[in-house]
Amino acid sequence: MNYTFGPINSRRFGLSLGIDLSPDSKSCNFDCLYCELDAAKPQDMIVNPPKVEDIISDVKTALLKNPSIEVITITSNGEPTLYGDLNQLVDELNVIKEDKKLLILSNASMMIKDDIHDVLKKIDIVKLSLDCATQKCFKKIDRPIDGIEVIDIIEGIKTFSKEFTKDLIIEILVVKGVNDKELEMVELNRVLQEIHPCRIDLGTIDRPPAYDVQGVSSEVLKDLSLSFIGLPISIIHKEESKTKIDLSEEDILHTVKRRPQSQSDVDYLFSKSSKQNLMNLLEDKKVIKRVIAGVIFYLAVK
Repeated sequence: MNYTFGPINSRRFGLSLGIDLSPDSKSCNFDCLYCELDAAKPQDMIVNPPKVEDIISDVKTALLKNPSIEVITITSNGEPTLYGDLNQLVDELNVIKEDKKLLILSNASMMIKDDIHDVLKKIDIVKLSLDCATQKCFKKIDRPIDGIEVIDIIEGIKTFSKEFTKDLIIEILVVKGVNDKELEMVELNRVLQEIHPCRIDLGTIDRPPAYDVQGVSSEVLKDLSLSFIGLPISIIHKEESKTKIDLSEEDILHTVKRRPQSQSDVDYLFSKSSKQNLMNLLEDKKVIKRVIAGVIFYLAVK
């Protein structure tokens, strides 16, 4: 099979079968500092794109071999929304996927186009990257092809979020010395309050990057997450916490009212007594547990 890979066990989406729409070479309109692929000049098309019928054949074969697959993930060595036959591909995947979820991982660059909105509306889970909300930071970290402005991307995501009725996830990847300042997170918070994603994944570099840049610690991610008010943030922790904290029920209530806590947050930071206090709040119905796009969150009852 030339166009599928996996299945891979994703802690956020379950057992996932990947589809690579650019198997021959990197085809992307960004050249992100943190990309795990080699550095390459940005381009606005996929080189030697595969045929839809060949992709579908590979997917059918993979589903027969692995019936327990939960998610079919559209991705690429680059940007999948540059694929010219994406609309046809999505339609045909929806025919054969049965009870599987369809997921796309995109850098959000093509959210400026209404026809891309129409395609993505037919996908169950749309995950978009948004590392910065200011043009200076955006150009430094994502290194887009000429003519792409982050303000246009943001406006496109805002419009799409009002029309999309399924799971919209925003991913923020933090690079040390680039977008790891509170000021940048505050600006992202302002934007995300208008987008209303169902979940935000906040992470950092965990694979060898294309350029000589570094990630940040889980402690820094935790501090930056405090800039996001009332939004469901899932912190992708790189390491185990050296210190567990004791929180009273009142402390926990105050925390989840400000920012819902993911199961990852609880496992990373809560002490044994804190976890028991959280269970008490659940039993008293002061806190509720909700699964948001595959991730468990604890939220305050309004």
